[in-house]
Amino acid sequence: MRGTTSAAATAAVLAGLITAAGPAAAAGPACTPGITVLPSLTGGPAGSVRAFGPDGLAVGSSSGLPAYWTADGRVHAVPMPEGFQEGTVTAVNGKGLMAGTVRSTAQGSPGAAFTYQLGAGSVRLVTATSARSGGAEVNDAGHVVALDDGVAKEWVNGKVARELPVPADAHPSTVISSVNGINRRGDVLGTAYTNYWDQDNDQIVSKTFPVVWPAGGYPTASLPVWNDGDQTVGTHATGIDDKGRVVGYEKLSHRDWQERKPAVWKRPYDALPAGPGLVAGYEHLTLDAVSPTANTAVGSAVTFVEGYPNHIRAAYWPGAGAAKALPHPAGATQDARSEAFAVSDDDRVGGSYWGWDGVGSGAVIWTCAGRQAYTPQS
Repeated sequence: MRGTTSAAATAAVLAGLITAAGPAAAAGPACTPGITVLPSLTGGPAGSVRAFGPDGLAVGSSSGLPAYWTADGRVHAVPMPEGFQEGTVTAVNGKGLMAGTVRSTAQGSPGAAFTYQLGAGSVRLVTATSARSGGAEVNDAGHVVALDDGVAKEWVNGKVARELPVPADAHPSTVISSVNGINRRGDVLGTAYTNYWDQDNDQIVSKTFPVVWPAGGYPTASLPVWNDGDQTVGTHATGIDDKGRVVGYEKLSHRDWQERKPAVWKRPYDALPAGPGLVAGYEHLTLDAVSPTANTAVGSAVTFVEGYPNHIRAAYWPGAGAAKALPHPAGATQDARSEAFAVSDDDRVGGSYWGWDGVGSGAVIWTCAGRQAYTPQS
């Protein structure tokens, strides 16, 4: 679950504020719009914010390592277990319980999902070490979900409470490729993948699609997708809110031809997804996170050139209409890039910024983001 925090904590996150460039949107929550480029652990790869917690806490990765930032703007390393060299924190709940993945740089990149309580001296590994382990998420009740050597599982109080099955109507070749979220109620979101030879039609059938495991043991739901069976196309789940609304995107990837199409599903997941409008001036859009209750989603607006993402801009979707762009820090030039991976109910957005213009690079937080989001002018 993408964590929430109080409005009072918002002001504390503004340490190191960098004035935002770009026109402001309509008035929103009582907050001060701004952009904070956060410090990194070692001066290496800058990293990104992946979720928000209580009292101004932000979590993610820095210099390739799992990290978190406190309200005073300081970066902190999550203690690394022996045998692992890189990782990220992917979620945090309202009590400061973090969840994420650590990986080894050994052949095959074996990894493990972990939990870490803010202030503790070490992490707790919750899965086996495997190339098919990781991607942990946590909700405010402390329920943790992750892949454990290819099997999606849920832990309660440190013990496995249930295994999350492949949908009953799925082809026997179907596997769960990732676990992508858990909301307050306990609904779990994942992505499934199937690939098999269709003898009747003499062709390979390949499908990547979102899956929801409802709380309370109700049947697993396969979410409908626009393209069913094209091996160059996959539809990926990225977030689920407390009402069960799911966001994600369709990805077409074939040699130097790339497309990204945003997707939104609503319960009872019996209809094709809706497609939000794109950010003006950009050809594609991903949705990579959704707020728990505020109906907003964030991601990245992209334009590809010969298969390369030549233009990337953090995007903000208020829940209806077209998505908007989020501004770069003051002084950024047109070749600067940003992405958004987290959004909170108090309208903070977290992600990454590449300042190839001399301003600097780093994990980044937009505060009062809706009031900064704007429609680019051609």
